[in-house]
Amino acid sequence: MRTTRLMALAAAGALVTTGLAACSEDGSDSGSAAGGPISVNATDTACEVGRTDVGAGAVAFKVTNKGAKVTEFYVYAAGDRIMGEVENIAPGLSRDLHVELPAGTYETACKPGMSGKGIRTALRVSGSSAPLTDDAALAAATESYQRYVKSQTGALLEKTQEFVDAVKAGDVAKAKALYPVARTYWERIEPVAEIFGDLDPKIDGREEVIEEGMEFTGFHRIEKDLWTTGDISKDGPLAERLMTDVKEVVAKANAEKLSPLQLANGAKELLDEVASGKITGEEDRYSHTDLWDFSANVEGSKAAIAALRPALEERSPDLVKQLDGAFATVETTLGKHRAGDGWKLHTQLSKDELKELSDVINALAEPISKVAAVVAK
Repeated sequence: MRTTRLMALAAAGALVTTGLAACSEDGSDSGSAAGGPISVNATDTACEVGRTDVGAGAVAFKVTNKGAKVTEFYVYAAGDRIMGEVENIAPGLSRDLHVELPAGTYETACKPGMSGKGIRTALRVSGSSAPLTDDAALAAATESYQRYVKSQTGALLEKTQEFVDAVKAGDVAKAKALYPVARTYWERIEPVAEIFGDLDPKIDGREEVIEEGMEFTGFHRIEKDLWTTGDISKDGPLAERLMTDVKEVVAKANAEKLSPLQLANGAKELLDEVASGKITGEEDRYSHTDLWDFSANVEGSKAAIAALRPALEERSPDLVKQLDGAFATVETTLGKHRAGDGWKLHTQLSKDELKELSDVINALAEPISKVAAVVAK
């Protein structure tokens, strides 16, 4: 869950992507043409956006963190619906974000400390532009990924219901066994689930959400009870609420028509999930089942790239080879930590083993960070 990350993490080192997005059909600057990406200078107290009137189409932002805190950058539509985001921008570093925006009114937001509502600026998008899905390969990519989302959300509903039933029955052992399994399906599609406002923190928020004025609910609230006190006798309502929220996010995810750039950005976001929470043990801090989430994030990232593969092979075959090699290395390295049908606990890994995992994720993040620019061509 992205809105409450308060840790500056070495594993979240980000690389600057390159490439320019297209102009809109009416000839207006889409944010990437002759003028290049829109510059965003983020500090701990300000978010300076270089242009706030842009043309419709694929828009690129270059976000530079000039503050002392790790920051994030978002583009929001009405109701805080996330159109695009880039996270874990360490002080002194830059990250690029490519996002497809039809005409309308939006907000940009920098989030120093990766928390709160952020420092917001109105963004007006005008004109018209042919959607990226006019390209047959990109249209096929979104359809392929939507099928993947549907398969994962079906399993998410099934396994979450089993988890909820175990919690309501007071079966601690069964609930503990089901906890990382149910979360696997959530973690594979988390970038899609995170589009829809506050559903993500309700389902996947950690205890820090209290600092943002929210109630601590969802998977991690029940996780805390399971592994700290073992008393879930009063968690029935929490479990029911979790199931209700999961059903809502599944319905919305299955109805959502994704942009090819959302697939590309999502593949990178899932690796950021690994770097920001799984490597450090922050995510599943009570159960220490972080490697289940780690594996699921990598699998979800790979699924998004697989959907985009035909288009990437046409546009940048060398990049596809880099991605294949980097994914294989991550899978081999992670595979060392298998334990039966699952994974070792985070607390069972040494510092050297965690560093090795961090290194291979960062190596994969480098070619992944180039995908959005290739898609936006």
